[in-house]
Amino acid sequence: MNKKLLIIGASGQGKVAVDIAKKLNKYEEIYFFDDREDVKSCMQFSVVGKMRDVYNYLENADVFVAIGNAEVRKKIFIELKQNNANIVTLVHPNAVIGENVSIGEGSVVMAGAIINPDAEIGKGCIINTSASVDHDCKISDYTHVSVDAHLAGNVRLGESVWVGVGASIINNISICNDVMIGAGAVVVKNIEEPGTYIGVPAKRMIK
Repeated sequence: MNKKLLIIGASGQGKVAVDIAKKLNKYEEIYFFDDREDVKSCMQFSVVGKMRDVYNYLENADVFVAIGNAEVRKKIFIELKQNNANIVTLVHPNAVIGENVSIGEGSVVMAGAIINPDAEIGKGCIINTSASVDHDCKISDYTHVSVDAHLAGNVRLGESVWVGVGASIINNISICNDVMIGAGAVVVKNIEEPGTYIGVPAKRMIK
């Protein structure tokens, strides 16, 4: 088991990732990588290089991508896999994980989150603080369920979906790839077209 963790991204997501890693009490060394010149540390852990420098440290190390932007997170994730990086999943000890739940590599489940039985979480996903994912939901890769957002049973989310803070999705709903659900929105119908959806009930914003 690797005792060294490399975290890509030293901003808010990085802070939460390292907090979870510390609570898991399995790493003796933790290092950050970030492209911003003025960032030298995160939560008292050193930034030792830019994102591209992580490839020099992969031997005997776990890696976690702490980037909020789904497109950037996906790009880095793919590059890491091409370089045989060991990408890990982080689950906060105060999250509640039901039976027969699968969580893909590189995903994070934060404090107070609930994932109920037979749910499937893809790779590179974020299940944020106090979010809930009910039974039989299926969340595709690089999707983010934000703080205090709630998915009822049997919801299907496509790839790179962003469910905003406090948003709710009723049961048996399917949402296609590349959709943003605004904060506090309530989704009551299937969404089949990419875009941003806001309001109660949620409707697509027209530019």
